[in-house]
Amino acid sequence: MNNKLVEQANEWMQPTRFKDYGPNGLQVEGKSEVTKLVTGVTASLELIEAAANAGADAILVHHGLFWRGQEGTLTGWMRGRVAKLIHNNINLIAYHLPLDAHPLYGNNAQLAIHLGLQMRETFGDQNLGHIGFVTPGTQGAESFCINDLALRVERVLGRTPTVIAGDKSRRIGKIAWCTGGAQSWFEDAIYAGAEAFITGEISEPQAHLAKETGVAFLACGHHATERYGVQALGQALAEKFSIEHQFIDVDNPA
Repeated sequence: MNNKLVEQANEWMQPTRFKDYGPNGLQVEGKSEVTKLVTGVTASLELIEAAANAGADAILVHHGLFWRGQEGTLTGWMRGRVAKLIHNNINLIAYHLPLDAHPLYGNNAQLAIHLGLQMRETFGDQNLGHIGFVTPGTQGAESFCINDLALRVERVLGRTPTVIAGDKSRRIGKIAWCTGGAQSWFEDAIYAGAEAFITGEISEPQAHLAKETGVAFLACGHHATERYGVQALGQALAEKFSIEHQFIDVDNPA
């Protein structure tokens, strides 16, 4: 079953299309039959232990174990995570940029659905950034302002965003977003005509750019913005193969 499950996920995610920072697909092989799939954001030891306790046969995550620049040794924390997977015979499957980009199950697509945004175009490296507007017909859409966007983010994500903007009551139309650590794409969003940019993190330069350009910057949490894609993909796989699916949210303030 795990081969068919991974084959289907690969067909949907098309990982070979992307230049990524690590391997996508099956990262650690476990039991051959999968009847319960657990999804989570990051393959941390806490998630692996929780998945094992929940009776998972496979774990699907956005942030896997292996990344470019690592030493490639199974020591310390890496040994602890891999040992727990192998001891419990659990498959680990991970999709990074493919999960950010997918037009239906992706992090950006799912964040837009949850925030009530309608995508119109893409921008940035590998077209991972999205640009759109508040979905027509949404209450207050005609007079949507930066404060409205910040309150919506807080309500939906359960996280108070860091908002850098001048007049927060200013009406906005074109909104750009890219989940996770996409703060360096702020300039691309500005050049694309965005009036506000949503991402997970903020670094020092973005605060100055927001003030000087008048484009609002909202840092909403790396983890918080990337909880939805893996759930959508996991649920789709569960329905395809008639298996159980459980999302386990190991919270991360970053």
